[in-house]
Amino acid sequence: MTIPDVTARGPALPGLPGGAGLPGGAGLPGGAGLPGGTQAGAATPDAGALPQPQSSGFSPESARQDIPILRRTVNGHPLVWLDNGATTQKPRQVIEALGAFYGAANSNIHRGAHTMAREATEMYEAGRAAVAGFLGAGSPDDIVFVRGTTEAINLVAQSWGRANLGPGDDILVAVLEHHSDIVPWQLIAKETRARVVPIPLTPQGAIDQDAYADLLSSRTQLVAVSHASNVLGTVPPVKEMTALAHRYGAKVLVDGAQAVAHFPVDVRDLDADFYAFSGHKLFAPTGIGALYAKPEILEAMRPWQGGGNMIDTVDFARTTFAPVPRLLEAGTGHISGVVGLLAALNWFTSFDRDAVAAYESALMTYAQQALATVPGLEVLGSAPERIAVLTFTLAGHDPAGVADWLDRDGIAIRAGHHCAQPALAHYGLESAARASLALYNTSEEVDQLVASLRRLQAAPKPAG
Repeated sequence: MTIPDVTARGPALPGLPGGAGLPGGAGLPGGAGLPGGTQAGAATPDAGALPQPQSSGFSPESARQDIPILRRTVNGHPLVWLDNGATTQKPRQVIEALGAFYGAANSNIHRGAHTMAREATEMYEAGRAAVAGFLGAGSPDDIVFVRGTTEAINLVAQSWGRANLGPGDDILVAVLEHHSDIVPWQLIAKETRARVVPIPLTPQGAIDQDAYADLLSSRTQLVAVSHASNVLGTVPPVKEMTALAHRYGAKVLVDGAQAVAHFPVDVRDLDADFYAFSGHKLFAPTGIGALYAKPEILEAMRPWQGGGNMIDTVDFARTTFAPVPRLLEAGTGHISGVVGLLAALNWFTSFDRDAVAAYESALMTYAQQALATVPGLEVLGSAPERIAVLTFTLAGHDPAGVADWLDRDGIAIRAGHHCAQPALAHYGLESAARASLALYNTSEEVDQLVASLRRLQAAPKPAG
């Protein structure tokens, strides 16, 4: 049994809602203005700054043709998906791989002697090898499958943290972290009588490196840091931060949930002790993710959960365990999720990763310039290194109301605290709106976002 050719290009799946063509037309714009007009004197983004397909080696249309959901309509408008920070849309290759698995290869893995069990096991372990290659790990055995980044961090906290943290130990956690990289450390710190120490931010939304250096000490056992912030887009100097932490004997866990879809990652070059990501933010199904850990650290970790798959022998006198990574994968794993993740990785890596990163950087610059033409709009964070995440406030409007207005035009963004309340509190906020871009987004979609926001600002305000 083989899954479909995940690098093949072809027509999208039929029968999806709406049936409309792609918004904005094919190719990259060559200087189109903002829909709906621009006020006199307002700055207009330079669309010509976007890399052209001939020079960049990548066109968003080459990705868009594989994403069926981008052909649907929402509230009578072609869908504009700008909520990629929450989840990415799935290419048909992933959708077809899931269908093929359940239609022709569904079986449990590792402990079956029949043909389908062997086939399912081969696909599962091929997924593990693909993740190892994608992250630059030394071996597939360095990869543990989990439900996502949240479970990966909790696994490290409960398995490694319980054995290595104690009274007086420090866990340094950047203020820009997602709640899933804060709360697990608070829980284990309470249990072990360690303490969680926040690493402050600069006014630009970068991690304050001077403060970080001052906080490191012989008490520091772990540093937890995102490779890219989900609310500010900040990309910290993780490699340098890791090297500094290692001088004090501390371990470093990197939350890569927002990074892996935007730029290449090499965990050995970073020298990260732990690295985690979620498949659903990488064009794969929900409920699957991966944890990388250095082999010597994995070997020393003890089980967090017990059950099937992670054992060698069991009786009531003594249980012996399977080697890692199975030791940390109790029960039946998300087998179809791994199949989908394998398909997603094959699809994503069929593009030139450097060209994708260059395109997204140019699109982000275009979006920043375009949003600057919206009266009363303020984008949070201005760190020099960042991914295409644009969290903003709009004067006179609640973020939830902004999201609702945009939804009427078929534009999907996110509003709320983004599971990063300390990062928003740094700016004196409790909530904000967020547009997050991916490789299949276009400058035409940015123009639609900006035009809708300008109409909102121009709309009559309710009396009282």
